[in-house]
Amino acid sequence: MPALEITLPDQAATEALAARLAPFVRAGDALLLSGDLGAGKSTFARALLRSLTGDPTLEVPSPTYTLQQTYSTRAGRVHHFDLWRLGSAAELTELGWEEALDDVILVEWPERLAEHTPEDALSIRFTITGDASRLAQLSGWPDRLGRLA
Repeated sequence: MPALEITLPDQAATEALAARLAPFVRAGDALLLSGDLGAGKSTFARALLRSLTGDPTLEVPSPTYTLQQTYSTRAGRVHHFDLWRLGSAAELTELGWEEALDDVILVEWPERLAEHTPEDALSIRFTITGDASRLAQLSGWPDRLGRLA
């Protein structure tokens, strides 16, 4: 299945996309969020976690400095990784990467995963197209992504 492209005119549209994807998330999934700084990765991650927990006020700090935060959700545990500051892919072991693969993993800056990139992941690339607008390109999850279109 080719990549699904979705125009996101504003932050609310990015949050709505996360809410639309939330019902499809299940244990063992990997969601890989890529794009430039300010492209919407953290906005999407925060909205997805709020949807998965059913708590619209859930505090979701960016794990830029802690590198990883774990949340209990209706889909099971979700491990939110922000790999911007990761020194090398070898450091993933210290973060509990292998153990997290049984749960849901949500990764910002997946380019730093190298050989640890899950093959059956949903990849979402955010591209800045204007002051508030973005383009999301989704690929992977052929059994579920078609139902989102």
